[in-house]
Amino acid sequence: MPSYLTPGVYVEEVQSGARPIEGVGTAVAAFVGFAAAGPFHRPTLVTSWDQYVQTFGTFAPDTYLTLAVHGYFANGGGAAYIVRVGGPAQDAAPGAAAAAPSVALGGFQVSVRPGARGDLSVEIADAEGENPPEDRFRLLVRQGGKVVETYDVSTRKSVKGYLVTQARQSKLIEVGEQPGTPQSRPENQVLPLAPAAPEAGAVRVDPAEFIGDASERTGISGLEAIDEITMVAVPDLMRAHQRGDIDADGVKSVQSALISHCEQMGDRVAVLDTPPGMTAQRVRTWRNDDAGFDSRYATVYYPWITVFDPAAGHNCLVPPSGHVAGVWARSDGERGVHKAPANEVIRGALDLEIRLSKGEQDLLNPIGVNCVRAFPGRGIRIWGARTLSSDPAWRYLNVRRLFNYLEESILLGTQWVVFEPNDDRLWSSIRRNVTAFLTEEWRRGALFGRTAEEAFYVKCDRDNNPQESIDLGQVVCEIGVAPVKPAEFVVFRLSQFSDSTSLVNE
Repeated sequence: MPSYLTPGVYVEEVQSGARPIEGVGTAVAAFVGFAAAGPFHRPTLVTSWDQYVQTFGTFAPDTYLTLAVHGYFANGGGAAYIVRVGGPAQDAAPGAAAAAPSVALGGFQVSVRPGARGDLSVEIADAEGENPPEDRFRLLVRQGGKVVETYDVSTRKSVKGYLVTQARQSKLIEVGEQPGTPQSRPENQVLPLAPAAPEAGAVRVDPAEFIGDASERTGISGLEAIDEITMVAVPDLMRAHQRGDIDADGVKSVQSALISHCEQMGDRVAVLDTPPGMTAQRVRTWRNDDAGFDSRYATVYYPWITVFDPAAGHNCLVPPSGHVAGVWARSDGERGVHKAPANEVIRGALDLEIRLSKGEQDLLNPIGVNCVRAFPGRGIRIWGARTLSSDPAWRYLNVRRLFNYLEESILLGTQWVVFEPNDDRLWSSIRRNVTAFLTEEWRRGALFGRTAEEAFYVKCDRDNNPQESIDLGQVVCEIGVAPVKPAEFVVFRLSQFSDSTSLVNE
């Protein structure tokens, strides 16, 4: 309490006792796979497609990660963490990766940056403007014949645009001084560059690289250090399987590790892909016998979707996990996490690997395989919203994600409770704040019930906080909620009736 020693008027700020709980974000994805460039192994945050291209390069042949991330952002995704695999080992010595042959260019050596992919070349052109200095020129980096990077450079070390300094910004090339040769302005020309180490899509990987190590912050395990992630996909696991790097048992081990990661964290859901080229009957066998997963923190989608691949110049099949994660994010933003992310159009999907019939989906829906269907005049839509759990209480994906959202929001919104005096005033404050938060969620339609009392309850009093708990320094707050579940089966019952059967008094 402050001391009042001098007569006067005093103004004080006091706590009102209300500490609102804010809802946490529900749409932050994590992807693990191959990329054209960028850092290996450790999670890197990108918040837009442009930022992804700047960090990890554009579309690369024979990979699924970039197409998946593009589909994620196109369908409404926001922030995403990218883990690039398929490169040098984490503990490899600097320079251990195979270096690319360099080409001489006016006293400089130009080579492909390790990990960069595609048909690369550099072009020397005149600098812009009238009568530019003799040391000035333009360096254009081409990938697949297209100009992807442009630098206005100089051969003079003393200026800001020195070629070696400017080239450090490049994601594709490296430039150094050629020993014993003076630097001069090279002639206008186009020089092809030899590739560096084997392309990312051709580097052999094993399940351990996908799984990673939590202490080293690598692979799937490295995502443990990031709390805000809510969904995880590994699209290039299937690319490694197609190349023969990882067999069926390896695929299962990586997917099992992914599910275990999500179960351990308790705040995210795995988005699994089926192996390609499977019929509905084969997927049923894969789901029941080969994979056999049973988890309320995992989902699987089938079949693969057809999208346009700019790197190949034609349509190709890709696993749907990246596009599905984007649909989840879009549904969360438009309707809320309580809405099942189904009956939603997949943007960018041109066709399906196989067009499922209702009878084929009848085989898959009961075992938790979420189908992607094409409907005449309605586009390609997600037509399932189930987890891989055998527990009916956790059958629906939106229920799992709603509880993740509520748990994380309440957890973060009640951190102020720690070390507060453990008495009736604290319990009352906890009840008031949690009740206010859940009431707002009920008003948004996230909880089932005609009244707030039917939708949830919050109990934190002497009954569940006896003296023994107080002596142990514990505060126990019991919360019960009634989640809304999707109208998965809509049934209309029709019957005939005749006017003659009705009794009308005239």
